[in-house]
Amino acid sequence: MNLFSDLLSASKTNGANQVGPRIQKRRGIEIKSEREVKIMRKASQIVAKVLKEINLMVEPGMTTGDLDEYAERRILEMGAIPSFKGYQGFPASICASLNKEVVHGIPSPKTVIKSGDLLKVDTGAFFDGYHGDSCITICVGDVEKNAIQLSQVAQKALFAGIDQIKPKNTLLDIAGAIEDVVIANGYSVVEDYTGHGVGRNLHEEPSVFNFRTNDLPNVVLRKGMTLAVEPIVNLGSKECRTLRDGWTVVTKDGSLSAQWEHTVLVTDKGYEILTDREF
Repeated sequence: MNLFSDLLSASKTNGANQVGPRIQKRRGIEIKSEREVKIMRKASQIVAKVLKEINLMVEPGMTTGDLDEYAERRILEMGAIPSFKGYQGFPASICASLNKEVVHGIPSPKTVIKSGDLLKVDTGAFFDGYHGDSCITICVGDVEKNAIQLSQVAQKALFAGIDQIKPKNTLLDIAGAIEDVVIANGYSVVEDYTGHGVGRNLHEEPSVFNFRTNDLPNVVLRKGMTLAVEPIVNLGSKECRTLRDGWTVVTKDGSLSAQWEHTVLVTDKGYEILTDREF
């Protein structure tokens, strides 16, 4: 996930000041070969499998630390490395964000998951030199109707954006479709964070924004691009703030937030969802 203000700064300076494990120098937008796509399918399916398993196992009384431990073990068992752990100093293999937490929640054995929680679990796997990246929102136990609807709209917005992916369409086609779904349902799109290209680096160009803007390049889509599309939708205001831990982002007004994400390949006629969990 890219921070929008950083993208604006980078676009003005043409700089890429990333630090962390397994990060190569930015090379512009990369078109993946068939060999690279095959590897990314594997990385992405590892992510999909882990998230599917977590979705089935979550129950009240577990901790977010339990989920992190499970995800790391399963990613390693399948021959991959957790993409997130150590990335720019992040301390865990998943982001686990509860309720008003928007993104980058740090899992902890002290954070107990309760019935009624809206839990976002985001993770990535690094396999044979390439990353897969995906996020789900889980309604835990007896969840209020407004939380369920928020998650459903965020997921609907994700697929509306994905449906716009095909050669010759643009990032604004994706962004507009996402924004229209969210606004039509009375929610707000978080603008501080965007999706991104993904491949040899966890975060690559281009920035896949979820709202209409002229401040970022409106890239034309081409076969072989691999994109992490990840709308974040708030029940209330779009405004967010970062907690003192330097990672966890929360809604400023304390309202609920939901997020869904897939890694998607641009094909010759449309798209392929590499992190598809329907298997």
